[in-house]
Amino acid sequence: MLSRQKLFWLSPPYDLPGSDRRFLRAVRDNCAYHISHCPEYRAICKAEGFSPDDIKTVEDLAKLPLLPTLFFKRHAVFSMPQWRMGMKVTSSGTSGSFSRVGFDWGCIFAEIPMVLRLGFYHSLVSPRPAHYVVLGYKPGKQDRMGVARTMFGLTHFAPPLSRSYALRWRNGSYVPDLDGSVKRLRALERSPFPTRIVAFPSYLWFGLKRMEELGLSVRLPRGSKILLAGGWKQHYAQEVDKGTLYALAERVLGISEDCVHEFFGAVEHPVFFNSCKNHRFHVPVYSRVLIRDVYTLKPLPMGEVGLVNLITPLINATPVTSAMTDDLGMLTPGESCGCGLKSPVLTILGRAGLADITTCAAGAAELLGKGEGF
Repeated sequence: MLSRQKLFWLSPPYDLPGSDRRFLRAVRDNCAYHISHCPEYRAICKAEGFSPDDIKTVEDLAKLPLLPTLFFKRHAVFSMPQWRMGMKVTSSGTSGSFSRVGFDWGCIFAEIPMVLRLGFYHSLVSPRPAHYVVLGYKPGKQDRMGVARTMFGLTHFAPPLSRSYALRWRNGSYVPDLDGSVKRLRALERSPFPTRIVAFPSYLWFGLKRMEELGLSVRLPRGSKILLAGGWKQHYAQEVDKGTLYALAERVLGISEDCVHEFFGAVEHPVFFNSCKNHRFHVPVYSRVLIRDVYTLKPLPMGEVGLVNLITPLINATPVTSAMTDDLGMLTPGESCGCGLKSPVLTILGRAGLADITTCAAGAAELLGKGEGF
């Protein structure tokens, strides 16, 4: 799988045209691997008449077998035995079910240069140690959630002096402790080292609103940052716009908008999308994004809203080469952002109705039944 390593190790992070050849080769090799090692994926490809050789141009990526994230919530599908995997993680399961995705060692070693390149590009990597306050899950043996893995990973961009968590595992479940995090922030105000807050956007909003209501505010040391991972999930009804959240962070914590960084990704597509200085997500070379019509699933042109289809050759352990999310979004030209990046901007607008995604997942499951041996 040298094609995968070449893509992730050698490509500048946002040069999509320059990486197209490497990306297509890696996708072909990735699909061929899954067809050879995953009976379920092989059955779907056979039913759709798909061959890796069909992928010759970027436009051909639309021909990849499309598997909705809901499909992985209902089917445990792998391309290698679990003992060969480096790890297995799950989605957050806020809808009552969760995806199970295996990570092979080649994937893990390909992620390292990706994270480092993007970290350096977006000025996240620093030799200066920092304290971390994580408004999220404290990882442990009981926890395989991808978001906990991501948040823990974000605490390595600067050497960690300490880590404190707002969600701790007690008596078989997670217990929130936002008050404890507030006390920790007040104590770190006196530290000579910066603080990095790693948070769900919703938890950051609730915590800061609570502090403001109590008349509390801190001024964290110079160089402090906020790193936002994950969405609003079950708190979508209380979601606020970015400007409102950033303004609250500056009032309560003294952290300005240019020190707030956001990340987008999914367990089924663990490619880091890092926000630019204008807080927009440009597509990195390790991924390609299609927007598909909610009803026909045909690719849509730039500027039109549809379902977000994420494509990457990163993982060999699970056939998530082309994953259909339940997010609604659109692509716009990178030049329109004004930050200097030219790769397309992905804007997430919300979530599609469950019925539409259920139909897609049912279609994939039906294709499984058409394969030999099913």
